[in-house]
Amino acid sequence: MRFTRRSFLSTGALATAAGVLPAQQHTAASQELQAPRHDERPNIVFVITDDLRYDGLSSTGHPFARTPHIDRIAREGVKFNNFYCTTPLCSPSRASFLTGLYAHTHQIVNNDNQGEAELSHRLPTFPRILFNADYETAFIGKWHMGFDDTVRPGFDHWISFRAQGLYENCVFNINGERRQLRGYTTDFLNEYAVQFIERPHRRPFVLYVGHKAPHYPYLPAVRYDQLYKEQVYKAPAVAPNDLERKPALHNKYPPVDRLHAMGATPEPQESRRGRPSGPSDIVRDQARCVASVDDGMGMIFDALERTRQLDNTIVVFTGDNGYLMGEHGLFDDKRWAYEPSIRLPLLMRYPKLIKPGSEINQNVLNIDIAPTLLDLAGVTPFSKMQGKSLLPVFRDPDVPLRDSFLCEFFQERYGPQVQDWQCVRGKRWKYIHYPTLNGMDELYDLTADPGEEANLWGDASLEDVRHQMKEELASLLAQTQETMRME
Repeated sequence: MRFTRRSFLSTGALATAAGVLPAQQHTAASQELQAPRHDERPNIVFVITDDLRYDGLSSTGHPFARTPHIDRIAREGVKFNNFYCTTPLCSPSRASFLTGLYAHTHQIVNNDNQGEAELSHRLPTFPRILFNADYETAFIGKWHMGFDDTVRPGFDHWISFRAQGLYENCVFNINGERRQLRGYTTDFLNEYAVQFIERPHRRPFVLYVGHKAPHYPYLPAVRYDQLYKEQVYKAPAVAPNDLERKPALHNKYPPVDRLHAMGATPEPQESRRGRPSGPSDIVRDQARCVASVDDGMGMIFDALERTRQLDNTIVVFTGDNGYLMGEHGLFDDKRWAYEPSIRLPLLMRYPKLIKPGSEINQNVLNIDIAPTLLDLAGVTPFSKMQGKSLLPVFRDPDVPLRDSFLCEFFQERYGPQVQDWQCVRGKRWKYIHYPTLNGMDELYDLTADPGEEANLWGDASLEDVRHQMKEELASLLAQTQETMRME
């Protein structure tokens, strides 16, 4: 059965959430067609999920999950087959999406809650730039740069929660007022997005929806508790000698003294509430959480169609980082430079420019999103961004974009087992450098070994390749050392 806004509202889940947008009169009148506006610049709807790996959707290859509303973006727009985050971790990746900058530039380098909240109030985000260009702006969902849930600059409307938030019965900050809500957080975020779309708009708008789902602890909505119950997930086999050739994975550190590191740690994790945690249990629950996100995407499409705004709206769907689900013996994990951790889905729909059903195979980065959206809106950023606009690629998929790119990670106080790394990913070779670990670098031939099983760093015949990749890393680091300007 199709899950619609009407069936959603009939559950009573939003009884405590009426009127969350002050100017919104949430009645039948709010669903009337929008009056024509003079400013015809495109609207932007940007939806980001949490810990959703590339193949987390039916359109990108999930073994059993079905995401018809999200997949509609690919059918009517473009699917990016090689989309990567530059840091595979929530806070730095989200900051990079918003700013078009690498983590070492915007300086939100991990989830440790050491100044990220204060810094995030000063970020030159693309919604803030659009706000200054007379766009109406709304942020709905997970901000997750520090614990602070208060309004960030550049948003007319703000609905968020502290840090990770909770799947159920979360306290929301709604335009500066904290309210305890009862119900499923993903459903609230979906409905708030619809409310914003349906309110009268005299200016173009940007709506940023940041989902918690499908992050740990993967708690599905009650209606989806038995979805996919017969499905089994088989983790990929670990190849012989794979782990032995990755010495950085075996680095041992003493347990973190969390009592004395509380100033640097995220809040205690929300419980799995007794749900089993085997591989199939986790993957099923992840897919169940995404089912609620898919409901919301359908509701957003319905709202845009009802208000006759769909074809003048850029719709973007993505995730903040990939996820390892058994590859290299790493299950329910990220933070590493391997493909499942840094590769994620990206779908975009904008019929005025993007051909329906198209695919782009070039290497595209999360830092490309901000400059692309600003370019589509005809707005100049405050200062230089390190990502590239994708408009030339939309016009010609074969236009040169980049031959290689940089990824990076910075050690966390509460998770020191993953030390700093820098990675160059080219068309054939991937080089992973651990600055603080001697003799533990990694080199992979992605053409012959797409699963990154055979570390070739010690291969005597590849001296020229090692030298080339070291030089490429130094070059990419030198190119991206600009100092960020807050204004």
